[in-house]
Amino acid sequence: MNERAVGGHAGLTTGAVARRLEVSPTTLRSWDRRYGLGPAVRDGGRHRRWAPRDIAVLEEMCRLTSGGVPPAEAAKVALSGPERAVARGSGPDLPDPVALAAPDARRERQGLARAALRLDAPAVQDRLTSLLERYGLVPVWEEVLVPALHAVGRKWEVSGTRPASGTRNASGDRYASGDRYVEVEHLLSWHISTLLRRATVPAVPAAARSRAPLLLACVPGEQHSLPLEALNAALGERGLPTRMFGAAVPAEAVTEAVRRTGPAAVVLWSQARSTASPPLARYVGDIQWGVHGARRRPVVLLGGPGWAGSLPSLPPGMLRPSALSGAVTALMGVYA
Repeated sequence: MNERAVGGHAGLTTGAVARRLEVSPTTLRSWDRRYGLGPAVRDGGRHRRWAPRDIAVLEEMCRLTSGGVPPAEAAKVALSGPERAVARGSGPDLPDPVALAAPDARRERQGLARAALRLDAPAVQDRLTSLLERYGLVPVWEEVLVPALHAVGRKWEVSGTRPASGTRNASGDRYASGDRYVEVEHLLSWHISTLLRRATVPAVPAAARSRAPLLLACVPGEQHSLPLEALNAALGERGLPTRMFGAAVPAEAVTEAVRRTGPAAVVLWSQARSTASPPLARYVGDIQWGVHGARRRPVVLLGGPGWAGSLPSLPPGMLRPSALSGAVTALMGVYA
């Protein structure tokens, strides 16, 4: 088990604890840094050595996050001790997460936009990492990242040459009248995408992997996948199992993935009305599986502004949230 005596107690290494809990070492280090779920004893002040009491806290953290509790709130319960944790299978009565204050959000997005305009990649990366650690993904996406992308996009309105007709930037806006700052938008969106993918990797505990997953795909022809990446990362942050297929997924691939995975819900993202496909949404919503008498079909969530003109032609019951926070709440409700 790779144990070692530390301060009179046998302490497990981070790798040993990660194998025991079936999570990645990155997850444990992230929980330590973000929520204070670190070991009480460190070897030489640097290396983590986990005592039984430390591991019990982590086990409670894994249980809560696998049940859909946001990590920040799960950490509060886990640190308060097992005697205050709720019974297994029930959701804890937790307060709503504290929103990112408006003055702080404005200051953060201005600083992020300035770093991007300087093409200062290290500063952009450091700011993004710090934001995610302090506030969590959903408020950072809605109150900092999307407005910052819009702010960078507005620089094109006063620049010189006109880009290709119909081109869109990372925030989903059409380029207005110039492409002088295209390199800025590409730098910022690349770092945001990298951050979102890193945030997704360690997030889903082993206990959640047996659940029916949530399937996320851009509709055929839709290349604008950054908001879908944000949703995927936010769901992973809450311990929900996902299957992310990314941009411009062929219709046949979407339907085959639904049949093979039996998802609890399918998210179809369309940024532009030209890519929205009501026939695909209807077809996916009608796919069934399971034994006779207990047939199941997925919940369909329509993400992105491209669906706005298609809603009258779609059957009732499809979810249509207007923001990332609403999409996360709706998909957590699917499991509830």
